[in-house]
Amino acid sequence: MKISASIYSTADPLDSVIQTLDAHRIDLFHVDCNDEVRVFDDIRRIRQISSTPVDLHIITSDPEKYFPLLEATPVEFVTFQHENLAGPLHIPASLREIKPPHGSHTRFGLAITAASEIDVFDAVKDDYDFILMMATIPGKSGGAFNKDIFRKIRAFRRRHPAKRIHVDGGVNGEVSFILRNMGVYASVSGSFLFKGPSVGMALLSLKTLENESHFLVKDFMLNTDEIPLSPPHSRSFRQLLQTIEDWQMGFTICTTADGTLEGIVSNADVRKAILRNIHNLHELSDSELMNFNPVFVSEDASVVELLRLIKSKQFPVSYLPVTDAQGKVTGALTFFNLVKGEA
Repeated sequence: MKISASIYSTADPLDSVIQTLDAHRIDLFHVDCNDEVRVFDDIRRIRQISSTPVDLHIITSDPEKYFPLLEATPVEFVTFQHENLAGPLHIPASLREIKPPHGSHTRFGLAITAASEIDVFDAVKDDYDFILMMATIPGKSGGAFNKDIFRKIRAFRRRHPAKRIHVDGGVNGEVSFILRNMGVYASVSGSFLFKGPSVGMALLSLKTLENESHFLVKDFMLNTDEIPLSPPHSRSFRQLLQTIEDWQMGFTICTTADGTLEGIVSNADVRKAILRNIHNLHELSDSELMNFNPVFVSEDASVVELLRLIKSKQFPVSYLPVTDAQGKVTGALTFFNLVKGEA
């Protein structure tokens, strides 16, 4: 996941901020433009001293006045705030063809506050490459992350799998781990980067570490309607294979009739069962396919407890069933996006 540093989250001189962030190999410079065209003076200065891509967030009711500025000073990412627009904003072809210094075309995004639903993106999906979800109150630095954003990320990914997701606000080490796991492309960080002991330690935490735990697994897990489940009445060899194939997640969770976790059937479990029964595949039963002792996690486990569980295993964990206190399946976690890394 890319880290986009909010350069106005500190009172330090611009040149000093840029040089410090570049020294720590920041991915993007996030520039907030609250209807102030003079921020382009700062962007031009950034271009003079750095080659790091610029991530520009424009909040205005008159976006057209910024089009000539974007053509004259192209940046890598431009986001317009939905709530400040009079209606769907069409991106002119002239803007879509401009190329920033890095060569690729500018990517355009639509920003929404935590109060707006992702439905607003549907009307502009052909004009925008990504969505920026505001997880705190815009304009207030250091706010707490709104966990409802996790739900919106999952919903947006299902509806627009080819579009990228950016998140802004309240991102610390713990939230960063969750967002990386959910496949978020970039997160904006301001207060967390600049208010700690050092930018370097903050970046390390955002990229790799986790030090605190305020969220529970149930806050960001995939819910039961988002995962493959196989109750007793649909567990023939063919049905299990078809469920795994239909969901394209590499597994299906087996439950009892009342929803209690019974086991899991993964691609690896199917492969092993086929090898054991290569001469009588038509006789394969669900009991021969199922792993009756899967690793699972409680929905009330913290992120720290989740990480400890994963690290305690001698094998890579790709997915985890999630259960409640009674052992019933309430969701699942997958870790494919962590494996993909920065791709």
